[in-house]
Amino acid sequence: MKRLSHLTRTGEARMVDVSAKPVVLREAVARGEIRLQPATLKLIESNAIAKGNVLATARLAGIQAAKKTGELIPLCHPLPITHCEVTFAIPARRDRVVITASAKIAAQTGVEMEALTAVTVAALTIYDMCKAVDKAMVIGEIRLLKKTKRTAGK
Repeated sequence: MKRLSHLTRTGEARMVDVSAKPVVLREAVARGEIRLQPATLKLIESNAIAKGNVLATARLAGIQAAKKTGELIPLCHPLPITHCEVTFAIPARRDRVVITASAKIAAQTGVEMEALTAVTVAALTIYDMCKAVDKAMVIGEIRLLKKTKRTAGK
């Protein structure tokens, strides 16, 4: 079994030293969802939620969260991400908003935590903005879809 890189041999938490690793282009894509009532979705689409434009606010919150991931998760490296995108899709069932986030960087370590954080905070923002009208919302299915790395110029 592979040893966990964030633990010392005695089991104590530590930040991984990536200083000897080469800088490579990295991208991660994560996805999650928030299930909600069709009536809530209709309010979101018609911009009738009292707190304002839900999806625009959630997009900005997700991007901001990706940029702050190193401050939120103790063992994450603070990373100067070069791009973050948060998108929303509404399936034909009209019972949820699917949130997808991608993050890119040229760095010595991956950017998957930033993509996952963007999805999570975007979902929490939707929840916060809609909680007055929908008490049955459920956030879930947050997962990493892919992570890639390639050397510059390839």
